[in-house]
Amino acid sequence: VAKAITYVQKNKTLEGFKEGTEITADELLTLEVDILVPAALENVITTKNAPNIRAKLICEGANGPTTAAADPILDEKGIFVIPDILANAGGVTVSYFEWVQDRMGYFWSEIEVNSRLTDIMTRSFQEVLTLSKQHRVNMRTAAYMLSINRVATVHRLRGIYA
Repeated sequence: VAKAITYVQKNKTLEGFKEGTEITADELLTLEVDILVPAALENVITTKNAPNIRAKLICEGANGPTTAAADPILDEKGIFVIPDILANAGGVTVSYFEWVQDRMGYFWSEIEVNSRLTDIMTRSFQEVLTLSKQHRVNMRTAAYMLSINRVATVHRLRGIYA
């Protein structure tokens, strides 16, 4: 890995690096790994490659990396998926923290921001996991159930002012 990093720093690409084997995106997605993190593009896990994915867990760092049609395939294979709506919510959450600080004239240290973010992300994961187990649905469905319920509750409480 160190040699690859040095090569990239010098050449700005891995292309031409002789100490590795070039693979396609589909080959990368189907490597035998514990955790797969599609974190760049949407629609990269499809019905074409989902049957060949060998990861035990997928943590969706990108927005929409799994097509709707590929989701049931992953479920059937028993692959645990942390959906994008949950896995990559940290950036939006920290943006909210910035908004709160601006509105209230606060300044939180990086440690404070990270602590608050960890609390929210951990709690959110636990809530989605609990709902998933309770209703015997996958994590994506549970995340949608939780978020839709929260929006409906706010709308019901605020009425037309939501």
